[in-house]
Amino acid sequence: MARKTRIAVFVSGGGTNLQALLEAERDGIITDGEIVLVLSNNPNAYALERAKAFGVEGICVDKKEYPDLASRERETVRILEEKQIDLIVLAGYLSILSAEFTARYEGRIINVHPSLIPSFCGKGYYGLKVHEAALSYGVKVTGATVHYVNEIPDGGKIIAQRAVEIQEGDTPELLQKRVMQEAEWKILPLATQIVSKKLRGV
Repeated sequence: MARKTRIAVFVSGGGTNLQALLEAERDGIITDGEIVLVLSNNPNAYALERAKAFGVEGICVDKKEYPDLASRERETVRILEEKQIDLIVLAGYLSILSAEFTARYEGRIINVHPSLIPSFCGKGYYGLKVHEAALSYGVKVTGATVHYVNEIPDGGKIIAQRAVEIQEGDTPELLQKRVMQEAEWKILPLATQIVSKKLRGV
């Protein structure tokens, strides 16, 4: 029987999506993959504490130690190879990956984005900016998307989407919270399981 897909989750901040993934593995939603590494580019990311609470190794590739992208990615690749990582899940990772990196892991990097791609996505659309754009445009429905990562920001093939209705009186902060709770935290674990199973070849 093929071993489980070994997963690294890339994070930069609080790690609420990471928490959803860790709980999904614990609760048997992710069965074909195991989260073996949490990698951050921010030494103060609370996500590293979440990893520790679940007994998962956390490593920081700090921008201060590796100021240019090339050196940072070389160190990241070294760690991923050492840990025999099969799948990378970007869960609030605030750094664009190079075309060389995404090509190296083609079909093995997924990302969650807080809109229904192709709306409000691409370069410059991250965090609250996505929800500010959705509200200022006046759309009635938004949501979240999990997609494969390629060299184009938010440009890879879609794996899963879930819609969230915009409500009267929504602020970007309120909308961000609801999109996370109703969409991101649901579809990211499901997509992770889908891709883990595919990579495992069972």
